[in-house]
Amino acid sequence: MRHKIKYTSVLFYFFFAIICTFPTCAFARQYLLCPLNCETARSLYPRSSLAGPDVREVQLQLQKLGFYRGPVHGRFDEATAGAVHRFQKSYGLRPDGIVGPATRYALATAIEELIRPAGAAAGPPPKPITLLIDTHNLTLSVIARGRVYRQYPVALGKPSTPTPVGHWKVVWKATDWGSGFGSRWMGLNVPWGIYGIHGTNNPGSIGSYASHGCIRMFNHDVEELYEWVAHGTPVIITGNPFGATPRPVLREGDCNAAVSEVQRALRKQGFYQGPADGIFGPATEEAVIRFRRVHGLPFDNAVDDKVYELLGL
Repeated sequence: MRHKIKYTSVLFYFFFAIICTFPTCAFARQYLLCPLNCETARSLYPRSSLAGPDVREVQLQLQKLGFYRGPVHGRFDEATAGAVHRFQKSYGLRPDGIVGPATRYALATAIEELIRPAGAAAGPPPKPITLLIDTHNLTLSVIARGRVYRQYPVALGKPSTPTPVGHWKVVWKATDWGSGFGSRWMGLNVPWGIYGIHGTNNPGSIGSYASHGCIRMFNHDVEELYEWVAHGTPVIITGNPFGATPRPVLREGDCNAAVSEVQRALRKQGFYQGPADGIFGPATEEAVIRFRRVHGLPFDNAVDDKVYELLGL
């Protein structure tokens, strides 16, 4: 039995790794998932000549904590490795100069102590609860008995990878789910990809639009929330499903909340019988083409301004 479980786990992570290499929604055309919004973080090794925004973020964190005084140039040079080594010694970590999961978590925790708003720990709210995420104000509120019991600042999706607006549920929970997700993960049942509420190794991003679509929280906050949330807890994400104006032109292969709204409108007018799953697949494309033909629009599979207008969107 143990061998069977281990084998299943290996298959799952292998499948997950393959899916995470797809940068667009084209894979959904084959009836599999849309982008998995992976926020994994690579390990940084001394003398590796690594460079990038992740190195720059580590340099900024070490600078704020007083361990690094060099230029923030995004290169993992000898001075940066030395600062990592000093930080690790100071925080009781193995001083190997490697920025791996343990060091990233320690850095994030130390930065949180500097920038996280002070607030007394709250006891568990009365059940049941609902989570309300406001994409305009960048907050997550715990609603209990019709009132806001607790509110947290969050980071949400960038304009190019927006947080999915809609009514969802928490469908799985995990601790230390991945190197880019902080200490806790609560996955949502969004049908066109893997989105969740999780911690972060980049606490400086809280209060901004910075993620791949997930809801980032300070690790201390997500650890508190994690204990209150059960499987099936409702999650309401408010905002404009079409994003900023102008509304996006949608075509086969797109996956987002705008597609879901179009599917609902097409279904209401009798052009589409499938689920409003946010995946612009062959059935949705066929419905759009038929809708355009019936309304005398030029042949195309696009949802453009004229289609939005005729759909009442």
